[in-house]
Amino acid sequence: MAQDKMTVWQRLGKVFGPNATLDQQSPVFKFDKKELLKTTDRAEFEREKLQAQQTMYVGKQWQKVESNLYQQAVYYEPTRMASYYDYESMEYTPEISAALDIYGEESTTPDKDGHILQIYSESKRIKSVLADLFNNKLDISTNLPMWTRNTCKFGDNFVYLKLDPEKGVVGCQQLPNIQIERLEKGMRFQPDKYSQEMENDALKFTWKEKNMEFNTWEVAHFRILGDDRKLPYGTSMLEKSRRIWKQLLLSEDAMLIYRVSRAPERRVFKVFVGNMDDKDVDPYVQRVASKFKRDQIADPSTGNVDMRYNQLAVDQDFFIPVRDAAATNPIETLPGGTNLAEIADIEYIQKKLVTALRIPKAYLGFEEAVGDGKNLSLLDIRFARTINRIQKCMLAELNKIAIIHLFLLGFEDELTNFTLGLHNPSKQSDLLGIELWKEKITLYKDAVAEIPNSVAPVSASWAKKHILGFSDDEIRLDIQQQRVERAVAAELGKTAEVITNTGLFDTIDKLYGKKEGEPAGEASGEAGGDTGGAPDMGGMGDLGGGEPPAEPPAGGEVTPEGFNKNDLNMLLEDHLFGGSDYMDLSKGRNSLLEIDDKLKDLLS
Repeated sequence: MAQDKMTVWQRLGKVFGPNATLDQQSPVFKFDKKELLKTTDRAEFEREKLQAQQTMYVGKQWQKVESNLYQQAVYYEPTRMASYYDYESMEYTPEISAALDIYGEESTTPDKDGHILQIYSESKRIKSVLADLFNNKLDISTNLPMWTRNTCKFGDNFVYLKLDPEKGVVGCQQLPNIQIERLEKGMRFQPDKYSQEMENDALKFTWKEKNMEFNTWEVAHFRILGDDRKLPYGTSMLEKSRRIWKQLLLSEDAMLIYRVSRAPERRVFKVFVGNMDDKDVDPYVQRVASKFKRDQIADPSTGNVDMRYNQLAVDQDFFIPVRDAAATNPIETLPGGTNLAEIADIEYIQKKLVTALRIPKAYLGFEEAVGDGKNLSLLDIRFARTINRIQKCMLAELNKIAIIHLFLLGFEDELTNFTLGLHNPSKQSDLLGIELWKEKITLYKDAVAEIPNSVAPVSASWAKKHILGFSDDEIRLDIQQQRVERAVAAELGKTAEVITNTGLFDTIDKLYGKKEGEPAGEASGEAGGDTGGAPDMGGMGDLGGGEPPAEPPAGGEVTPEGFNKNDLNMLLEDHLFGGSDYMDLSKGRNSLLEIDDKLKDLLS
């Protein structure tokens, strides 16, 4: 009765609330304060008392451990913000951006029918309701690739669900991941800066910037669970590459600086100073260099030409004073950097980055597939496991959305009568599974095959259990199915005796079949002389007057003189006129002639 008095939102909160049966909660133990046990045996009383004390201790231990985990999540919050800022910066690296695109595309590959999400259910109604939810209301073909990419990028993705008590989930909206905070039951939080801390009584989500609070059934939290230190949040696919990414940036910047500073050629000018005093050598050399390098710069504010400005450049030449007038090569050229092609350190860091991203290098365009693609096929199988892990994380929250939608529509008894699936993009893993089954079937046949003058190595039941991996129940069910299939095959063998006429060829028989009262072979002769052998031309000898024959000779050619106007009939299907299956076309011809005569009279 209390359930009937609750609103739909209260019942939904109870399903996903702290007392939900699907949620993992601390053990609850109830004891009568007045009376624990009635017994006359003191030893039994002491044993029950000790067990009750130990049970209460275990319950308190659970609460302490749970509180410790939540405090760990609170301490992780500042680190999570720093990670999110790094993930945003990593987006501008081409390799990482391409990796995120590959994660999103490979995890949401359409099947042969063009559907990203597959829905399976024994109830056609449940299947149609969920198909309308994901395809029309949530537009899963557009949103799921974006949700998957964000989940791989941040490790978390928060989507707000627009709910209606009668229509269920009617829409969704992406929330800013960096501003959403997840509060587990038992965590202490401060609703705002002017209030005191309070203990959270259920799982909730807060939007810190907007000072908004959401229930657990209002937000779909997609997360990739991988590192328990980051709970209750997920772990980004980029987490292992953060340090390597920073090293790659520093290495690339250092490489560019070296190239810019060392690549240009420079010249060495030897300036003859003779017996000039040492203190005058430097000003003299600077004056000579100024004639080569000084540019006239116009001051934009005054318009005056500034001759004191000396523009330094990366390709600045060198001026060296010499006292020997016979010094050779007064102008020498210094070559630029000769090891500019040495980027082994950059390639080493790139290999580490690709390893952290768990994506084959050929997918990112670093190298071509060798060995007819066989190496890439092996890598494809490993990469498919990563994609399957991401798909499982996405399906977990899609199941939650489907349960909320069905609950609001009143299908409380059908909340588990469906299964969602995503297409596996790896063909190599499918081929590997097929090859594995081929080997198993071959081994099964060899194991159950009889040896001449002896018995089979093992029984069929043993081979099914230890080779094919069947359980005892599956073996029993398989034997029952084989018996039913043999009965079906026996019934199919008696089909000709049970069904004598299917009616499939009735229309064709009316068009081309033999009519009643017609001798055999006449129908083919009327259809054309070329199918009935050589035509008999004896009927064509009398071309004069007289009454034409009623019917042509058997097997002869049909002539205008021997044509019967009653044969101008057209086969009608489905009994259009409710009468005969044939319509006499000669009557229509006579009617057309009468209409033609009337028109001539009127026109004349």
